[in-house]
Amino acid sequence: MASAAKKDLFDADGKKAAASAAYSAKDIQVLEGLEPVRLRPGMYIGGTDARALHHLFAEVIDNSMDEAVAGHASRIEVELDADGYLSVTDNGRGIPIDPHPKYPEKSALEVILTELHSGGKFSNKAYETSGGLHGVGVSVVNALSDDLIVEVARNKQLYSMSFSRGKPLGKIQKLGAVNNRRGTKVRFHPDPEIFGPKAAFKAARLFRMARAKAYLQPGVEIRWKCAPELVQELDAVPDEAVFHFPGGLGDFLKETLGSKPTVTTDVFAGRSKKESGHGRVEWALGWTPAGFGEADDFVRSYCNTVPTPGGGTHEAGLRAAVTKGLRAYADIVGMGKKFSHVTPDDVMFGAGALVSVFISDPDFVGQTKDRLSSSEATKLVESAVRDPFDHWLASSPKDATKLLEWAIERADERVKRRKARDVKRKTATKKLRLPGKLADCSRKGSEGTELFIVEGDSAGGSAKQARNRETQAILPLKGKILNVESATMDKIQRNAEISDLCTALGVGLGKKFEIDDLRYERVVIMTDADVDGAHIAALLITFFYRYTPGLIDQGRLYMAMPPLYKLTQGSKIAYAIDDEHKDQLLETAFNGRGKVDIGRFKGLGEMMASQLKDTTMNPKTRKMIRITIDDDNLPSTEAMVETLMGKRADLRYQFIQDHAQFVADIDV
Repeated sequence: MASAAKKDLFDADGKKAAASAAYSAKDIQVLEGLEPVRLRPGMYIGGTDARALHHLFAEVIDNSMDEAVAGHASRIEVELDADGYLSVTDNGRGIPIDPHPKYPEKSALEVILTELHSGGKFSNKAYETSGGLHGVGVSVVNALSDDLIVEVARNKQLYSMSFSRGKPLGKIQKLGAVNNRRGTKVRFHPDPEIFGPKAAFKAARLFRMARAKAYLQPGVEIRWKCAPELVQELDAVPDEAVFHFPGGLGDFLKETLGSKPTVTTDVFAGRSKKESGHGRVEWALGWTPAGFGEADDFVRSYCNTVPTPGGGTHEAGLRAAVTKGLRAYADIVGMGKKFSHVTPDDVMFGAGALVSVFISDPDFVGQTKDRLSSSEATKLVESAVRDPFDHWLASSPKDATKLLEWAIERADERVKRRKARDVKRKTATKKLRLPGKLADCSRKGSEGTELFIVEGDSAGGSAKQARNRETQAILPLKGKILNVESATMDKIQRNAEISDLCTALGVGLGKKFEIDDLRYERVVIMTDADVDGAHIAALLITFFYRYTPGLIDQGRLYMAMPPLYKLTQGSKIAYAIDDEHKDQLLETAFNGRGKVDIGRFKGLGEMMASQLKDTTMNPKTRKMIRITIDDDNLPSTEAMVETLMGKRADLRYQFIQDHAQFVADIDV
């Protein structure tokens, strides 16, 4: 299929020739069983790097944790062997081994291990809440392991079944009677064809993940065992350990705070009782002036024992409960006026915060469940935390006053910093010789201001007409900027486009970069929705990543999302950002009926100013993406930048070969 497409595109006469006629049913590839997982592992575990590798462990232990949360297991054993095999064993009910009703020739165990979207978690009959929600967890682990063995002790009988790369190596075996064992053991080895020949589990990472699970379910005991030769001296990881924390998240937070000075005498921790039809919540909060390593605060959240590093609605509920509770207490003690300018960020500054929710049918952003999006979680957490927090404040007036003063001081400092930046910006504006092509905004302070970086004078002209002159500045760039990843510092400093960009921003490069010098609150990359636009955006993001890192760390860099299509049906108009969005709108907004005129924008310069304003620049109607860096996976981020933007074209070519997907509508 792919080869035929290439011939269509590159025939000498520029026309689609006879090759397209050869396209028939035999060219349609049908992926069966677990083949889609092996072909596109990134769709299921987020990639093939170290983080994805360890996500396999998370999927397996999540199943055991679901048994513990449901009250059927009290013990989980994790063992890392010298040969790289990882085992997770629980004393739960054991995976069912009887024939499956839909596939009578297969056991339920085989179906669970070899079929996507199979399991007991799609209804609440077997599990009221679960972390392995999507039914792809252990089957994905099976698909991406070159060897996997499952043992099930059920009804005083032991059963075993082996797999390789998602395929069974035989039928389920009955091994005999066992009197003092029940539950499931999964032992597996990651496939080097997927993760690379040198990929291996890191003992320290597994140790931390296992210990965190024990905090999340106070009734469970997790036993850790690791081959001594796999433990690095600097890891400080024991060969064997037992995790059991009756205090749950409160114990976790106290351990994290250690000997750091705290704002209040004790942490605020608790858990709600599950109400009929609702979930339950556990939380712990404490504040320290010392901060947490390189960060000012420490926030961790979980849903059904699954970590949600991207946060989500449960974190929003916690922030709302604490902020509203502190504001209400300030009103009671006569400090309401002083507290009036305090924001949730001020309240959470210096906070160690942990929140864990257990809810049925949670919604996540992405298959790897990084961010919780269930709207009911916000209300659930806020209502569960608010009353206990009010009581906690009232029971210790001294600590409550200290916390109030802490939040007010943080807010005062924030306001002072903003005023200082505004004064500095006014002074800098007078001194700077701003680039002639910069259409600056009229607001003197930086608060609420945005710099849109656009490609070319044509797009710049449209953007200048579409902008809000008070708060939005426009800087057109001439073509593609220099690729800083493969250029010397001297060449970068001499580059006119980069020089104009730095002058407009008011910042220096590298070690000279100071986030407080930034003349705008946000920087927005706004390029055409095509291949060239994506390349320019990649070059700009690489520049900001390498030479103005604080811009990304502080969440100040964004990508605009201009539409690619305009859909018109009579007086009804809609805009789509890509082909998938276009198809979705045709089905939903236009109900798949009647003729819809579809126009494709060739670039921002082609759009009318009113269209550009409504779709891309007006804060009330636009969509933007914030550029972030995955700190937990920073080595992979560095490697990706080097691969895609570095000097070695062979690495870039290999990446494209490995990751390219065939598409019918190629933008050329």
